[in-house]
Amino acid sequence: MNAKQVLDLFVDQGIVHPDQVDDIQQEMSNTGKSIVQVLIDFEFITEDQFYHVIAQALASEVIDIREFEPSAELLKEIPGGLARLHQALPIGSVDGVLQIALADPLNPQTAEDLRFALGKDIQVLIAPTYQVEEAVGKYYGADTTSMDDILAQLGGAELEFGGGDQSDTQNVEAEANATPIVRFVDLILYQAIQDRASDIHFEPFENEFKIRYRVDGALYEMAPPPRHLALPVISRVKVMSNLNIAERRLPQDGRIQKVIAGRPVDLRVSTLPTQFGESVVLRVLDRSTVNLDLETLGMPEYIYSYILHTIEKPNGIFIVTGPTGSGKTTTLYSCLRKINTIDSKLLTAEDPVEYDIEGIMQVPVNDAIGLTFGRALRAFLRQDPDRIMVGETRDLETAQISIQASLTGHLVFTTLHTNDAPGAVTRLIDMGTEPFLISAALEAVLGQRLIRKICDNCRTAYEPSEALLSQLGLSPHEIGEKHFYYGKGCDACNHTGYKGRKGIYELLDITDPLRELINQRAPSLVLRQKAIELGMVTLRDDGLRNIYEGDTTIEEVLKYT
Repeated sequence: MNAKQVLDLFVDQGIVHPDQVDDIQQEMSNTGKSIVQVLIDFEFITEDQFYHVIAQALASEVIDIREFEPSAELLKEIPGGLARLHQALPIGSVDGVLQIALADPLNPQTAEDLRFALGKDIQVLIAPTYQVEEAVGKYYGADTTSMDDILAQLGGAELEFGGGDQSDTQNVEAEANATPIVRFVDLILYQAIQDRASDIHFEPFENEFKIRYRVDGALYEMAPPPRHLALPVISRVKVMSNLNIAERRLPQDGRIQKVIAGRPVDLRVSTLPTQFGESVVLRVLDRSTVNLDLETLGMPEYIYSYILHTIEKPNGIFIVTGPTGSGKTTTLYSCLRKINTIDSKLLTAEDPVEYDIEGIMQVPVNDAIGLTFGRALRAFLRQDPDRIMVGETRDLETAQISIQASLTGHLVFTTLHTNDAPGAVTRLIDMGTEPFLISAALEAVLGQRLIRKICDNCRTAYEPSEALLSQLGLSPHEIGEKHFYYGKGCDACNHTGYKGRKGIYELLDITDPLRELINQRAPSLVLRQKAIELGMVTLRDDGLRNIYEGDTTIEEVLKYT
């Protein structure tokens, strides 16, 4: 049952009035709370009543597991990694059917995944979420041996896996759906989510099979599984994302939607044929960890105020610029969330849609069928929009229609891949856009990067060398009493010294002196110098501010600015 079906159930039971459904959905959307939490907060129902109604609807029963102590034999029914992954607790076994309690009993996919992975019939009993989470934590802990157990299990299966003819699709599919492979892939996903990874890389080489996670922008390798597992593991990922497992000569794109460790996670899947098999990369979009509130992006106060003012303008173009993975889309989503009100129509064209936002019409661009950014944008203008977001301005057609839209009374948000904010103007001119149109339509350009933050747990002060300071363009006299920090490395940050990331920004406000220079086709360097004269704080300067505040290291700022 999804949230809407649960609400319909409570309306049918007379517990919720039909007129109150919109308010409940709005509260869930705004706060990210679960439906049970919102219904309790609104005092429609108590927690006990909620679970009894759900149990009745699912033809199940409610149990209290506070005093329940499963036997060691029973706990072995679900391996530790799988129990933590799905937040599942075994309760008993009746006539060969395993009874389990789930932290998220409303998600049918979880029970289906467990049935598939364990090779058993499952009956879901209903228990309060917090009780299940506590019990799973208590009885399964943070045990990591399950990964080793599964690898040991798979290590002996060399003849079984990868031994058959690779062109035999049926054989490959059977290998991909084998219980140890299913468990292994599920555990890799679980581990990645726990470590806050943004990407998971499966890389087959001639003599080894590597799996790497990207955490806070840096790649880390996990213990490599045996080489013969490459084909079944990669085929399993393709099965999960509904890709053609028989096609290994062409790149493919897909999507996996799963609840992992009780959190809804979207995984974008990309396969690439290489010399020794397919390389697969999963981009993790964990909705529960991404906060799309503008206030939480850590912008300097003056930039935050300026953006608030700019996104309320009736027309114009606002560009966010930076390399891939610098948080441009998150910034634009946060801006859209801020102006997503009942009295304005918002449309976005994205490749692909990363996060679904209630109340915004989001269009996935698909070049294969001719639905380009330009074509979507032309259609947008006939949809009576107030604000438009274009995922990326890639070509002259998109740039021209965006400018047209802004000049005819629409506010347009878009992104560009340039090294700094003034470079965005030059890029638009290089595409073939007329300078007078750019100067008329452009309101502001925000340049940004994501830098790693020093781990709070092991932050240590130190004296940087003169050589390091000179790379920043500083002398020991200039820094005076300022302190510098680095992370020693501890368990909390996996001994990297860094935990989490934050943005550094530079804001180019398009004022009249800059408009004159744009009309004269002035080069990027001239625009940059003029902007600094007019008070623009550069990425490097914002990076220095973060160094002095003890948020990041000199090395991080040098790496990104």
